[in-house]
Amino acid sequence: GPLRLGPSEMPAMKKTSHAHCQAPAGAGLVPCDLAWFDRFNACQYYEAHEVLEVLWLRTSGRDRDFFKGLIQVAGAFVHLRKQLERPHHATDSTRLRPAARLFLRGKSHLAPYGPVHLRLDVAAVCALCESLAHGIEQSGFADNPWNPATPPHIRPAP
Repeated sequence: GPLRLGPSEMPAMKKTSHAHCQAPAGAGLVPCDLAWFDRFNACQYYEAHEVLEVLWLRTSGRDRDFFKGLIQVAGAFVHLRKQLERPHHATDSTRLRPAARLFLRGKSHLAPYGPVHLRLDVAAVCALCESLAHGIEQSGFADNPWNPATPPHIRPAP
């Protein structure tokens, strides 16, 4: 399975090369999309956001909102991870409200592409977003649902 790292071992968030992110017309998954799955499943949420941002900026067609939704989902997990790593930090301690908001925005951008689009189980990702946002809101924005020992994994559909 994916490597599980404790907060002190987590790699620093850094810029990622995007030379491989080309989106030919009519193509299914491009290497950039696959890199999103890899980064996301390794709990490298900032890097997952980064690899799709370039593709999103280069996309003007109907998949633009799809990529935006995936970027927002990854961004929500960035908030959860940072809040868990530094719960008493002035900024990172307040990340649960923006995380919940990004989960709902991501869901709203992804939902029209369901149930499956570009090998993503959109319905499952939307259900995950809804569940996490609802749980955070129900806790009064006090409980972080993300656990690095049991993170969600999203696999491309065959």
